[in-house]
Amino acid sequence: MKKLNTNELILKIEKLAKQRMASDSVVSLDKYRALKNKLEPKTLLIIEDDESMQKALIRMLEPEGYILRIAKDASELTSLLDDNPVDLILLDIGLPWINGFEIAEMLKQHKDLKTIPLVFVSGQAMDEDVKKAFELGADDFLKKPFDVAKLKKTIKVLLKIKEQPK
Repeated sequence: MKKLNTNELILKIEKLAKQRMASDSVVSLDKYRALKNKLEPKTLLIIEDDESMQKALIRMLEPEGYILRIAKDASELTSLLDDNPVDLILLDIGLPWINGFEIAEMLKQHKDLKTIPLVFVSGQAMDEDVKKAFELGADDFLKKPFDVAKLKKTIKVLLKIKEQPK
């Protein structure tokens, strides 16, 4: 039996899964999406300094199949901005040293990161905060405490829009 490297193994699994799905007389859209999410999981970058909120977001989003990368502040963020792509960013405003608005402004100036959907999730939600977030390029703003179903739907919608051909 031939030994496979990781890339060959991934390709073989994906090919077999697609063949088996194609052989089903009818494949539900939900079944297809679930398989696609497992084979091509989306990566979310969470920039949140509150540890209990980090844990809550992990409990909410990991079961949805997302890969989560978490930074508690700008200094931790720098170690996450490497070659691994991010599909969506969740950002708090009230961060130590460099606040969420400043981070958003820098992200939106970056040639590759500026197109990544950005959602502010913050307890700091005065009208001027929400307005400033959208002026900086936010795609949505959720006030803490937020509705879990709304957060999940927002993420799914923004990821779907991002996948649409331009």
